[in-house]
Amino acid sequence: MTELTEHKIKRLYMRSIRRGIKEMDLILTAFADARLAGMDDASLDLYDGLLNENDHDLYQWVTGQVPAPEHLTQMIEDIRALYEPLA
Repeated sequence: MTELTEHKIKRLYMRSIRRGIKEMDLILTAFADARLAGMDDASLDLYDGLLNENDHDLYQWVTGQVPAPEHLTQMIEDIRALYEPLA
């Protein structure tokens, strides 16, 4: 059975706001609020995979401490772009 897009978005949103570390809660909640509703199925699937990654790794990728894996580079850049105007 295929998951409805609206259910997938709700599930991914919940996974975004309930992370292992508070920093990633804040970062991914902002990203989910800004982008989830406008993502296509392929992007939602990629984001779903990103949410399976370790929070400490995600934080290092988003903050630029460590390069992100190639298949996640663009999405990490999109997440990071939400915070560039604040820098």
